[in-house]
Amino acid sequence: MHVVHLNGSPRGDHSESGKVAAAYLESLRAADPGLTVDRLDLFALTPFAAAGASAKMDVIAGEDVAGDRRAAWDDALATTARLRAADLVLAAVPMWNGGIPWALKLFIDTVTQPGLAFAFDPEMGYSGLLGGRRAVVVYTSQVYAPGVPATFGTDFQSTYFENWLRFVGIDRIETLRLQPTYAGDPGLPARRDRVHREARELARA
Repeated sequence: MHVVHLNGSPRGDHSESGKVAAAYLESLRAADPGLTVDRLDLFALTPFAAAGASAKMDVIAGEDVAGDRRAAWDDALATTARLRAADLVLAAVPMWNGGIPWALKLFIDTVTQPGLAFAFDPEMGYSGLLGGRRAVVVYTSQVYAPGVPATFGTDFQSTYFENWLRFVGIDRIETLRLQPTYAGDPGLPARRDRVHREARELARA
């Protein structure tokens, strides 16, 4: 199995989502000695900006990509190839302001390219081209948790990310949630242990 690990946190060893993902990978390696992992630290990605957007429009229009747009497009293609090589997508997704971190949105905008991640038919609409892969997504948030009142936040994190996964054709999705994680919460240690155990059990399964 080949895993692409989307690290959506810049917090290194302090990342709760990263620790849950690490627990999952540890058990997955034990179950599959031939496992390979491609870790993508999303905050290190090159911005997909003006040149990349223009290149995308060239492709959609059926035109050649040339000039300064070529390098930006080649960089986007290289990142997309790393996603397409995966059997399983493991994503560590902390909640930022109710949604996903900007670096994860950058990754999504970089790899969601016509003919690579999706196709479009004028009569049928969009169809994803990355079917056959699975996704395991780790969601963390400091205050929000499923079922809390609206004063504790709203989940545009999992709704957005899973909508994107399905858009590109990945509909076999399993989730792990460590929520909330605010400092001083007396229930956090037990909750953390439980989710790490769930991650290891999911990997073994």
